[in-house]
Amino acid sequence: MINGKKVLALIPARGGSKGIPNKNILEINRKPLIAYTIHEALSCDYIDAVVVSTDSEAIAKVATKAGAEVPFMRPEELAGDKAKSIDSVLHAITMLKNMGREYDYVVLLQATSPLRNASDIAGALKTFVKNEEKGLASVSEVLESPILMRKFDEKGKLVNLIEGSSTMRRQDMPTFYKVNGAIYINKVEELTKDTSLNDNEVGYIMDRTHSVDVDDYEDIAVVNYYLGALGRK
Repeated sequence: MINGKKVLALIPARGGSKGIPNKNILEINRKPLIAYTIHEALSCDYIDAVVVSTDSEAIAKVATKAGAEVPFMRPEELAGDKAKSIDSVLHAITMLKNMGREYDYVVLLQATSPLRNASDIAGALKTFVKNEEKGLASVSEVLESPILMRKFDEKGKLVNLIEGSSTMRRQDMPTFYKVNGAIYINKVEELTKDTSLNDNEVGYIMDRTHSVDVDDYEDIAVVNYYLGALGRK
């Protein structure tokens, strides 16, 4: 709990994965990917329950062994490529409520962010409470400034991605951040089907080394490197 509020850590992990087969339970440094997130969620003092939402019996088995709860299975219609994260969140909250389990805050933790740690989760929750419980999304600083990014218009002409002059020294350019997908926090009572988690207005800044999102095999190599560099197991 934090400030007397019950906190649910929800880890969505569907079975289908196009880029890397069985990605959520793929072993990285002899440990299933999802286990890293489960371990850090369990290590956060503010978390009251760690629940995995999945449609896969294999993931459920691995998640349970790692210490998480899998009190229900996610229906197939909420596990396809077109399914939205908010739908699986609402389903989980409803299922738990039907079991007599209600929470004030939900912390969504993607299994594909294995380097996000318990301190990040705790820090994000403190930031969420400090900012009057407004929706929060974790962010990390981008290496490439969007000031230097371009796109082609319908005539094939280069146009700026964002407005503003790019005739400045790189060190004088403003700092930009991206939503890294590692942590989302919302009040349960305010969630609806129209909620866009990526548009949560409060940002919690995470170190780039904690912000790697595993999408392909190159990302796995990066995670392996940082696990060693950060002394993580």
